[in-house]
Amino acid sequence: MDLFGHHREQQLQQQAPLAERLRPRSLDDFIGQEAILGPGRLLRRAIAADRLGSLILHGPPGTGKTTLARIIANTTRCHFSSLNAVLAGIKDLRTEVEQAQERLGRHGLRTLLFIDEVHRFNTAQQDALLPWVENGTVTLIGATTENPFFEVNKALVSRSRLFRLQSLDHAALERVLERALSDVDHGYGERAVQVSAEARQHLVQVAGGDARSLLNALELAVETTDADASGVIHIDLAVAEESIQQQAVLYDKQGDAHFDTISAFIKSIRGSDPDAALFWLARMVEAGEDPRFIFRRLLISAGEDIGLADPQGVVVVEACAAAFDRIGLPEGLYPLTQATLYLAGTAKSNSTLGFFDAVRSLREENAQKVPKHLRDAHRDGSAFGDGVGYRYPHAYAEHWVAQQYLPSALQGQVFWQPGTQGWEGERQALLQQRRAAQLAAAAEWDSEQGEPLSSGPDDPAMERWLRRQLAQGEGRLQELQQRLWAAIPLKRLDRVLVPSCRSLLWALPALAGTPEGGVCLQLEQPGDAERIKAQLQVLDQLRQPRLMDTQAHRLDQLPAQLSVGEQFELVVGRNVLQGADQSQIDGWVAALEELLAPQGRLELLMSRPRGGPGSLLPQSPAELHALEVQWLQRNLPLEQLQQQLDGAGWISSVEIWEETLQLPIDETLMRRWFTAESTYHGWITQAGANEALEALKDRYRQRLGSRLPQTIRHHRLSAWRQA
Repeated sequence: MDLFGHHREQQLQQQAPLAERLRPRSLDDFIGQEAILGPGRLLRRAIAADRLGSLILHGPPGTGKTTLARIIANTTRCHFSSLNAVLAGIKDLRTEVEQAQERLGRHGLRTLLFIDEVHRFNTAQQDALLPWVENGTVTLIGATTENPFFEVNKALVSRSRLFRLQSLDHAALERVLERALSDVDHGYGERAVQVSAEARQHLVQVAGGDARSLLNALELAVETTDADASGVIHIDLAVAEESIQQQAVLYDKQGDAHFDTISAFIKSIRGSDPDAALFWLARMVEAGEDPRFIFRRLLISAGEDIGLADPQGVVVVEACAAAFDRIGLPEGLYPLTQATLYLAGTAKSNSTLGFFDAVRSLREENAQKVPKHLRDAHRDGSAFGDGVGYRYPHAYAEHWVAQQYLPSALQGQVFWQPGTQGWEGERQALLQQRRAAQLAAAAEWDSEQGEPLSSGPDDPAMERWLRRQLAQGEGRLQELQQRLWAAIPLKRLDRVLVPSCRSLLWALPALAGTPEGGVCLQLEQPGDAERIKAQLQVLDQLRQPRLMDTQAHRLDQLPAQLSVGEQFELVVGRNVLQGADQSQIDGWVAALEELLAPQGRLELLMSRPRGGPGSLLPQSPAELHALEVQWLQRNLPLEQLQQQLDGAGWISSVEIWEETLQLPIDETLMRRWFTAESTYHGWITQAGANEALEALKDRYRQRLGSRLPQTIRHHRLSAWRQA
């Protein structure tokens, strides 16, 4: 850049709006979006490691999509180019691709191409970009306010990782406001600006999660308010209200806001919350939604969610819709509101969904012939007996008679499950009685009558790898793993720590279920790291767990290897703290307090046999039994750990179950128990029971090749910190 260009850039920066001047320039300055950019999160790790693949950032305006792209531009070693889809065309794309090819060929330099408002590209433009993203010529970073699944080429979406940015909460907006007032270089730090508490609250509240809207309002307030005699600019509530008078209703009739709002509206009706239903109705009307579209959705709700609990639901909505067509707006809002409140306030039933059960049965069941007595008797009834045996209900008391109406193969099948409310509830008991009578009648009829015989970016590599790893585990260990993880509510953004990890088996569900979070394995045994690294080579580096080497039982050594402030939503593992003494347990719990997030949970599976080697064989030396009880207790410090957690204010529970195994007596087992490296051998010899140990060893050697039943007791410890 020449001297004049540099001067021009400085002038533009000085004259730029406040929101532009205050754009964060590093991740440390970025405010909000902790769910995807917090310490240890996938996106933050990818940016820090400069290993970004193609990604698409989507979310409401003012949440930091473009800012995040600029931060990536400042940190990456790749060449960074940007286009705005509103202004650029295929010619601009072709130019960027040609330059990217030249950089890659001459200098081996990759190109990150940022496209703002990427949903504005038409189909042809997106198709023109696809081959170059696919072959790696450019790495795409797209930003859009729309749902990429609807507005972006499906092929581009499938080759990109999607990150959804949320509207900023009040705490984040207050931090943005404070930075604007204190920043000397880019904000109002050099000027005496005082914003009253009421004005702050109004600016933050009306900004609606949009940082740009907040900063624009603050800039307008400051620049249009004269300083007092002492040079102080006072921003009170009146000035704030003039600067940002009304919160804009985020609503696009073709975008996420449209579908999300109508979804919230219908779910509020389904949940019988008239206040919420009126709020979402007001939001739609205020944003200009077509009332006829709302009436159509109300009719659907009347059939799906109210159904026959109140048959008048459809009638009321249809009458209100007709009234709206007759009187129009604005008075038509009365029948629209009336229909909404009626559906929200009346009894609910979704029993009409039984139709889809009938359709599914229809497609699955081959024997669907109409029962003979129900067939049309007017055409060939005399030849085949069609219609013979039909009982005319009006000829019986209460105009009903028990007889078969379903095909024989479907007798007893229930498609309609009436609810307990309203019209349906009044008929539930009667229907149950009649169904029982029909089954009895159908059984009699079948015995008496014969039938005339003349008529869905997935990662396939990741999925294959997970299946392969799981298949390598021993069957019973797989069952234990599934039982451990079955009750754990795993979320995509969770950060998971697996302490004392000896096998990938216990981390597989976390690797599959936290694509935007991350998994960290604490390795305590020499050689574990190399073995696990070899198993992980097939995975992309960003999908791999982080491996942290520590000494045994030294959870306190982990924070030094993590990012500042990094915590975990879940700590889950098996057989931790085996052989630990009380001081090591105390240190482990203290480190856990630092590593676990405020709403995090601890899930540990600990297993041990009910007896040691001596108790498995009858008539073993008696002196071994007491020593084995102490040995087993030391290798499962469950009670000490739970007591320590409870004393620190945790809420904990323990589930216990047992399984019996047939233990093979072989050389492997002999080495595990009776060599000098064995913890069992060391414990017994330290107690001076060498002769008893040798006698036991001889007895086991005599039984090589046989099996002994061994009972394993499993303890599952679940713990949460009290809020």
